[in-house]
Amino acid sequence: MDSGLTFGIYPLSVAGTPFGLAVGPDDDYEKIQLALKGLQGETKKFFPRTYLIYTKKWEEKMLSNADRYVDAGLVKDLTIGCGDWTDQKEQDIDLNHWLDFIRKVIYRYGTHLTSLQITNEPNLSFMEGSKPYIIQALIEGVIVAKEETKKLHLPLKIGFGSVPESPAAVPNFWENLAKAGNQVFLDSVDFVGHNFYVDVFEDRPLNINEIAESVENILRKLREKSLVSAGIPSSVPIRVTENGWPTGKNPVANIERTYERQCEVLETVIRTIYKLREELNITHYQLFGLRDADSSKEDLFHQFGIMRDDYSPKPAYFTFKKLIDELGV
Repeated sequence: MDSGLTFGIYPLSVAGTPFGLAVGPDDDYEKIQLALKGLQGETKKFFPRTYLIYTKKWEEKMLSNADRYVDAGLVKDLTIGCGDWTDQKEQDIDLNHWLDFIRKVIYRYGTHLTSLQITNEPNLSFMEGSKPYIIQALIEGVIVAKEETKKLHLPLKIGFGSVPESPAAVPNFWENLAKAGNQVFLDSVDFVGHNFYVDVFEDRPLNINEIAESVENILRKLREKSLVSAGIPSSVPIRVTENGWPTGKNPVANIERTYERQCEVLETVIRTIYKLREELNITHYQLFGLRDADSSKEDLFHQFGIMRDDYSPKPAYFTFKKLIDELGV
C-alpha cells in the first residue's frame, strides 16, 4: 500500500437529500477547475467524484450530464446510483436496461475513469435501500461492470457503496448480500465505498474526542463485522467515499456551525482515517463537497462546501489543501 491516502472531492453544487435535491446557483466549471488545481497542488493524486442516478426515464438526461462532466474534466471516480428514492411507487426495475446502462457508461466514458462505483447507499433504508431490487441490481451491476472493463482492457476499479449500520440502515443487508452473491461477484469487487457523516445528524454536538472515536468505530465495524458478514476479504480496500461537515445551523440544537469548527472537525476526521489506513486497508478519502449548494440557506444540506456558492473559500478549503499536501499520495 502507498504510504498515504488518495484524496478526492465532490466538485458540483447539487446535494441529494431524502426529500429531493438541494440546489442553488449554477455550477461554474472554470471556477471548479481552478479550485481543484489549488487543492491538488503540483504532485498529488486528486480525483473528482461525480454521480449519475439511473432510472429508465432518466437515461438520456444522465448521459447528457456525463458528457458535460467529461468536457469539464470531472469524470474520474464515477458513482451510478440506482433508482428514484423519492418515488415510493417505483418498486421494480428493468434489470437488463440497468445493466445495459452500465455497459454504455463504461463504453462511452471508461477511458476517462479511474473507478466506477455501482450504487451509492444501497443499505440506507429511505434511499436506494428502500428498493426491493437493490441487492440484485448491485450484484449483477458489479459483475457486468467488471466484465465490461476486462473486455475493453480498461484499468478502472469497480466497487459498490454503503453506509454505517444504524436504525436508518437496512437490517441484515450484509448477510443478505452474502446469500445472494457468489464467487464471481466477490472476485469482481475492487473496493467498498463507505459514506458517513460524523457530528452532522446526531441529537447533540459531539466533542472532538467523540468525533475521533466515532470515526474509528464506524470504520472498524465495517471492516471487522459488516464486510466479514458479506464474505468480503480484508484484501479489498475501503474507500471513504462521502464525508463532510456543514456550516450553517444545527437543526436540533439550533447551534451555529462555524467555519472554524468545520476546519477542526475535518482535520480530526481525516487524521483519524489516516491513522487507521494501513490496519483497516483504507486507500481513499473523498470529501463532500467543494461548494455549498446555496450559502444563503442554513439547513443541513445546503452548506456542506469548503467554499461558498460563489466559490470564495471558507477556511476549511485551506485546511483540506494542507492535509492533501501532508497526507496524500
